[in-house]
This record gives sequence, C-alpha cells and structure tokens, in this order.
Amino acid sequence: MTDHVEDEVVAAATAGDRDAFTALVRRHERELHVHCYRMLGSFADAEDLVQETFLRAWRRRDTFEGNGFRAWLYRIATNACLDELRRSSRMVSSVDSYAEIPWLQPYPDRLLNEIAPPDDEPDAVAVAKETIELAFLAAIQLLPARQRAVLVLRDVLGWTAQETADALEMSLASANSALQRARSTMRDQLPQRRLDWTASQPTADERELLLRFIDTHERSDADAAVTMLRDDIRVTMPPYPTFFQGIEQVTGLMAKAFSEDMLGRWRLVPTSANRQPAAASYYIAPGEDTYKAFKLDVLRIEGGKIAEITTFGASLFAAFGLPETLE
Repeated sequence: MTDHVEDEVVAAATAGDRDAFTALVRRHERELHVHCYRMLGSFADAEDLVQETFLRAWRRRDTFEGNGFRAWLYRIATNACLDELRRSSRMVSSVDSYAEIPWLQPYPDRLLNEIAPPDDEPDAVAVAKETIELAFLAAIQLLPARQRAVLVLRDVLGWTAQETADALEMSLASANSALQRARSTMRDQLPQRRLDWTASQPTADERELLLRFIDTHERSDADAAVTMLRDDIRVTMPPYPTFFQGIEQVTGLMAKAFSEDMLGRWRLVPTSANRQPAAASYYIAPGEDTYKAFKLDVLRIEGGKIAEITTFGASLFAAFGLPETLE
C-alpha cells in the first residue's frame, strides 16, 4: 500500500468509515496480540485485550492526530493492558518456577511467523525472538504494571524515552527511572548475556532431540527419556502448582507416567511455541478408537539436553493449527 493510499484509508477510518477502520486495524491485529501477550503472559487474555483496543480506538478515533496510526494503536493497547493488570493484580513477588504463574500460556510459532517487521526496523525480528521465550514472559511478571509497560515500549518496540513518557502520561524523568528499575529486575532474573537466553527458531539439533523425546514417549520408554534430561531438569504444569525439580524427582514422574497403570497409548506431534521446540500429546484410552488432545510440552534445551519441560493443557490446540483428535 502506497503512502498516499494509506493516508486516504486512515482519513476515511478516523472520519467514521467503519469498513475502512476495520480493514486498517486488522492489519495490525497479530502484532498487537503479541504485544498484549508480552504484557500479560496469557494468550487468551491478549485476545480479549486486542478487541478492547479496537473498541477504544473506534470510540476515540477523533483523538488521532494525523500520523503514526500504528503507534497510536500501540498506545491504546498498552493502556488497556495497564488497566487489566491493575484490575487483576497479576504480579508475582518471585518466579522460582512457572508454577507460580497460573495464567501463563504458550504462544504458537505459526502465528508469530505471520508478523513481518517494519521495513525501517531491521532488528525487529531478533528482538521479537529474544522477548517471546517463556523465561522472558515469566521474568516480566515480577514488574509493576508501569515498569512493565516502559520496558516493553523501550526495549522491545524501540520507542524513545519521550514517546514512552507521552504514551503513558508520565514525566520523562519518571519514565527513565521506571526503565532503570525494570532493567535491573530483568538482569537479576535472566542470564547476563542476551545470547544466553535468546529464543531463535529451534535448531536442527533441537528438532532432532524433540523427535527423540516424541519417540521415547510413544514407546513409553522411561529409561530412554531420562537420558535426555539435564541433572537440574525442571517440570512445571501451569495453571497447576505442580513443580518437579532435579533428575531424581523427574525420573519418578517419568516412571509413573509410563507405568503399566497407564493402560492407554500416546501419540505426539512436533510443533513449536515461543520459539522453543514443543510436542502436542494425544491419548487414547483402552477400548477407544480415537486419540484425544491431552497436553502440550514446551522444551527448553541447553547443552544438548532438556533443561525444562513446561506442560500446558490442550485448550490452545486450535491456535497451534492442531486437531482435537487423531485417528
């Protein structure tokens, strides 16, 4: 779309042309959804907040000042998220495990791939990968709402200090102070060097390990599964407070999961979430003829072994493009 045509569409949309407005905001729907997801940590809540953003934008279309429609939407979305965070009081005092964040949900990579970075922001893809991993999503839950918003606007979206202060109706000094406090908290929670936790597309080695993970589970081979785990392996299952830490605890968990008491069978499908390898599990009970969606395991891999397994329910299978059943 040329700049001239874009200007005409924006003018029509803000003048009250509902069809033009709908077409315009839908162009930004996925990136706004990811933005709200970063702020909230919940895929489902982010969907609600995107719709709230569009409603607010329509009602306040006369406040658009004639340039930067995308930035205007981000401003509205950010403030909608702040209102939700204040209402729900979703902040934690520590994040020893994802079990402390019951609202945490995965984000399908296939939807992340729909977002094309702006032509004038060549680093946007790299930043997006760094700030969509579950570790980042968990760490940001420690930040008060305003600090969280400042961090995302400055360090993820690349806004200037003044743009951020204006969007959040803060003084420049307050915005800078909030950013410093937020960065300090994040440094305490994440490895010192960004490359230690950057979440890129799963590598060939990670994909191969994922296939081995799938094979051991489909064969119910607990011993083989355990050999793929680091000694400090951690398993959590949001929204449940279940938390397993260390090879001894997780070996017991694997043995129970693959015991003869589990009379059914498993089929697993490879996928990816939050730029991490993942496996969608389907279970078939004795006497049934259909595998039913059961869970999603997101893997964090370090040094060629699985360092963490985060197990989610099957509620988002459709968002991952996965069927509810397998024959």
